[in-house]
Amino acid sequence: MVPLIWLIFLILLFPFLIFVLFFQVATFSFAKLGLSPQGAVLLFSLSIIGGIINIPISRRRFVIEEERFFFPFLFYYPPRVREQIIAVNVGGAVIPVLFSLYLLERTPLWPALTAVAIVTIVAKALARPVPGVGISLPAFIPPLVAAAAAILLAGKDAAPVAYIAGVWGTLIGADLLNLYRLRELGAHVLSIGGAGVFDGIFLVGVVAALLA
Repeated sequence: MVPLIWLIFLILLFPFLIFVLFFQVATFSFAKLGLSPQGAVLLFSLSIIGGIINIPISRRRFVIEEERFFFPFLFYYPPRVREQIIAVNVGGAVIPVLFSLYLLERTPLWPALTAVAIVTIVAKALARPVPGVGISLPAFIPPLVAAAAAILLAGKDAAPVAYIAGVWGTLIGADLLNLYRLRELGAHVLSIGGAGVFDGIFLVGVVAALLA
């Protein structure tokens, strides 16, 4: 009976241990970018909390006409007006971009912009629209590309360049360059930096800086 209780306890504790591990990795990555331990904890906390906050920036209405065919009849449904909202995710876009701008003042410009362009191309090629959800992106390929590009282009400044490239490249390539596909996604809210791309932007910056 005792082993069973311990097994249940470990299962319940496992998500907490994963969070603690991720917290340690994230704060270490931010420390490599020049933040104090307190600043790293603050940035991590604000990013996680901001991940549930979306700021609407645009609304778009369009008409949907539906026709359904059941042999031998054709059924026509009256047009419906739907609204789609474009929003910006605080934790997945606003905070990482602001921190990237802070890093950019202390980073060589052209290596950073070149790395951003490389990650943008890769993110655009990998991003896939998921109807009803938004844009989906593999979480681990962009940070590997960002880290590799930063190491080749920036040398000792690889960590901040990797973070900037990971954040900006993923945001531009996965979200901004796919805004034209808004209608086919069918989602009520398209969150820039949120939904399927939040891990690809927040996590990408953390992992890229760590690898570099």
